[in-house]
Amino acid sequence: MERKIELDNLNPVDFYGVNEQRLEVVRAMFPKIKIVARGSALKVMGETAEIERFEALLCKIKKHYSTYNSLTENQFESLLCNDDTAASLTAGGGDTILFSTSGHPIKPRSETQVRMVEEFQHSDLMFATGPAGTGKTFLAVALAVKALKQGMARRIILCRPAVEAGEKIGFLPGDMKEKLDPYMQALYDALNEMIPQRRLEDMIEDRIVQIAPLAFMRGRTLSDAIVILDEAQNATVAQLKMFLTRMGEHSKFIVTGDETQIDLPNKKDSGLVHALHILKGIKGISFVSFQKGDVVRHKLVKRIIEAYEG
Repeated sequence: MERKIELDNLNPVDFYGVNEQRLEVVRAMFPKIKIVARGSALKVMGETAEIERFEALLCKIKKHYSTYNSLTENQFESLLCNDDTAASLTAGGGDTILFSTSGHPIKPRSETQVRMVEEFQHSDLMFATGPAGTGKTFLAVALAVKALKQGMARRIILCRPAVEAGEKIGFLPGDMKEKLDPYMQALYDALNEMIPQRRLEDMIEDRIVQIAPLAFMRGRTLSDAIVILDEAQNATVAQLKMFLTRMGEHSKFIVTGDETQIDLPNKKDSGLVHALHILKGIKGISFVSFQKGDVVRHKLVKRIIEAYEG
């Protein structure tokens, strides 16, 4: 019998090991079948029962990798030994949201971030506002990726207003996508921390993950999705109203922004400021406010914010 088995989101380098050392260990475990590596796929030949046993092991390894984005030597050996210790070798505590592509736990790093995670559980619309460096966008993306992995949503939709902060978009080189990509880069950066590059490219191609300017949301009904609007302070009142009314069945919306970094010509036009004022008190909407004490970037960021405020 001969069968072709795809590695899917499992990084071939992590599975094969240096000079195929890990693959050689697996081959030794299954002497009755021949395993040939062909890029991101395996060609397996031999007895049907042995092939099925090999597939069961590979499925376990892929599931572990999908959950933890990591396959260290200890984890690999534990999975081959058919025990359940591999997860405990990586787990960073009960409050871990998910694991980064490098295997590090992503978890709340401040009391306000903890509250944001809690509010996400029972609110379909959440506003997370505060200064730069408090982790609003990164945490929002982490919550969305976790929801997608757990089957709580079928897709993630990330958007930003394409508002210029000093540069003119018309003077940037390239086609429309190339002009807009720099505005979306922060969202790509966050996703790359949580989803392996090849898998992310496939998800974008399959429209499971969508990244687009805010204007592209007009006319859509966003159902069965986790939808994030980043840099909402640069959306006008009309744009934010348009965005909020896109909400469809079984969707959760997260709006992030910083009221002190409005790049609109007239700061009074900010839809975020307006929404925070008129939507207070509406049942089902959560408001999480970060302060400079919640800054989790480099320690200098907090001092820089304080200096500008002074």
